[in-house]
This record gives sequence, C-alpha cells and structure tokens, in this order.
Amino acid sequence: MNHGFSFVGVRDLARRLFAPIDLPLMMITGLLVLLAIAMMGSASPERLNSQLLNVAVALVVMRVLAQIPPPRLMHLAVPIYLVGLLLLIAVALFGDVSKGARRWLNLGFMRAQPSELMKIAMPLLLAWFFQKREAMPRLRDFGLAAVLLLLPVALIARQPDLGTALLVLAAGFYVIFFAGLSWKIMAGMAVAALAAAPMAWTLLHDYQRNRIITLFDPEKDPLGKGFHIIQSTIAIGSGGILGKGWREGTQAQLEFIPERHTDFIFAVYSEEFGLLGNGLLLTLYALLIGRGLMIAANAATLFSRLLAGAITMIFFTYAFVNMGMVSGILPVVGVPLPLVSYGGTALVTLFSGIGILMSIHGNRMLVQK
Repeated sequence: MNHGFSFVGVRDLARRLFAPIDLPLMMITGLLVLLAIAMMGSASPERLNSQLLNVAVALVVMRVLAQIPPPRLMHLAVPIYLVGLLLLIAVALFGDVSKGARRWLNLGFMRAQPSELMKIAMPLLLAWFFQKREAMPRLRDFGLAAVLLLLPVALIARQPDLGTALLVLAAGFYVIFFAGLSWKIMAGMAVAALAAAPMAWTLLHDYQRNRIITLFDPEKDPLGKGFHIIQSTIAIGSGGILGKGWREGTQAQLEFIPERHTDFIFAVYSEEFGLLGNGLLLTLYALLIGRGLMIAANAATLFSRLLAGAITMIFFTYAFVNMGMVSGILPVVGVPLPLVSYGGTALVTLFSGIGILMSIHGNRMLVQK
C-alpha cells in the first residue's frame, strides 16, 4: 500500500507541476535549445554561461505565462499594448543612442528594448480586437486594426530597426489574415505596396538601401557591405552534405563570419553539420510550427485561435527571414535564428510565445464566455 500511495502521490505532484506544459511542444523546444547550446559552445564559448542564464530566465517566463489562462491574457491585451506604445514614444524622445540607432530606454536599474514587447503585445491586442467583433468583422474593422498595427511599426521603423518593425508587422498581419481578411483586399494591398515602392525607397536610410543593393551584387564591395553575405554563403557551401564537424568549421573558427553567435549562427551551423544538419534543423522548426498550428486549430475561442496562429507564424517568419538573409536570398535585416541565436531579450520573447501556446493548449476544452 505504501508503494501504491507513493506512486499516486508522485504522479499527482507531477501532474500539478506539468499540467500547463504541452510535452510535444516542450520536447521540440528542448531539442532546439540543446542544439543552440552546442552551437554557442562552438561559435562563442565565452558567451555560453551567459546564454545558459538567458535560457533559465526564459524558461521561468514561459512557465509563468503557461499558468495564465487565455481569458486573463485577453484582459491584459489592451494595457500591455498601451504600455508598449508609451515606451516606444519614450524611446523616441529620451532613448539611448547606440551605433546611430535610438532603440533602448534607460530605466535606471536596466536598459530595455520596448520594441521586443510589441512582438507579443501586437497579436494579443488584435486577437482581443477581433474577439470583440467575432460575429462578422467589417471592412472598417480591418482598417482600424491596420491603424493599431501601423502605429508601433512606424515608431520602431523610425528608431531605425527595420528587422523588428517587420517582425511586429508580420505578427499583427497574421492575426488580421486569420480573422478573415479577403484575398481581394490582400491583392489590392500588394498592388498599392508595389505602387508605393519608389516612395518607400526614398524614405529608407542609406544603410538600408545599401543592404538591398548588396543583396543583388555583394561582390561590388566584398570587403565592406558585401562581406557578411559572401562569408556566410561560403560557410554554407563549404559544409557540404555531412559538414566539417563540431568546432571544425574554418570560416567560423578563423572568425571570417561576422556576428557568428547572433544573426549569422546559421552559417556556423551549416558549415559544421552540412546539409543533413540543416535537414534536422528544418524538421524541428516544421514540427514546432505544426504543433503550434494544431494548438490553434483546437483552441476554445476565437481569441485563442488567432493568438496561437499568429505566435506560431512568428516562429516561421523568424526562421525564414534569418535563413534567407544568411543564405543571400534576402537583405540583412538583423533577425536572429529562433531559439538558437545568442540573446536574452529575443529568447524571452520567443519563450513567452511558447508559454502562451501552452496556456491555450491547457485551456482548450474550457467553455469560455
């Protein structure tokens, strides 16, 4: 009897501890984090301990958010968005300038990058917005949603931080798309964007225009603006099918790859593990995205479905943009490889998304009013 009682007690304790945790999602995330730790040990061993601390903090944030039910998240959507918007305005007025960009806000006890908050606040707000208009969103509702989205995007682009602005824009657009935006409207938006492209080009900063030009002709300035793309593509190609082995990549170990622990860690990974390693990485991301979309499909409310779908597609956007820029098919915009690149803020943001997905999964059978 004692053994039976003990077993039941341990089982109940485990159930309480891991009740909000979706095991498939946690296993996929864990494998990506283990891969990230291995890559940090190769690309930048001196930052390994710092990244382990980042992972620990991110896991705590994920666990806290996994405990918050979706109705509570919905109530927090508007306050979080307003706080994020006010912080972005504060950055524009009082933010610290570093390397020509005003992206950080000195809070006294820490330096914060409010634009990261918007990657979660934006889908939260728009999911709340369309939940309130669940019956039949009208065209003007989509227009108002676009205004709510473009306000923070414009403030972030002004810093300038084009990479984060695009990620926030994508996060909000996914909610609007899943809410029922028609293909005709999207086709019209695409035509309008093409027509506005010449004007948008004049609004870009010089370094942003140079990045786009360099994409098409990196050899024009091989030791300057084209250096990143040239070295990363060399590293990817030199990995071959099987790769050169962990810590055996010459491009990374001889420090030819700039930002090899952050934005260009995919180049280091490709050189060391080759095509087969890339296949494994793509499979893990596909499983992560597939699990997220499954959680979205089984969510209890429109708010949860829109939020889970948008958060899942953020992971797709991160991975697609990072791999695209490192491979030389997209401009360099400073987007990290999700869950793999070094960095505390981005890691906490992504784990926050995973925590929200787990919360939605854990409350999928509840009837919510």
